[in-house]
Amino acid sequence: MTVALMWEARAVEGRGGELLAWARAQELAAQPLRRETLRAPQDRVLVITWWDAEFDADLPELPEPGAELVGRAVHRWRFEVVGE
Repeated sequence: MTVALMWEARAVEGRGGELLAWARAQELAAQPLRRETLRAPQDRVLVITWWDAEFDADLPELPEPGAELVGRAVHRWRFEVVGE
């Protein structure tokens, strides 16, 4: 089974570039099958990682950035990849 973990944060206004750089620099304890980093308006950053694991497996995730960098708590979601 393939599981996708989504991590999304919104930076303090004007600090989107810093949040993006912070997220890209984060090392995980294990290597996912794939990792993508995306950005969106309003200084939002999204990181998606794909894992060959069971849905409820204990998987490494990005931590919370420092409070000075984000305007709210990080949002996290977990999805199971469905065949086409």
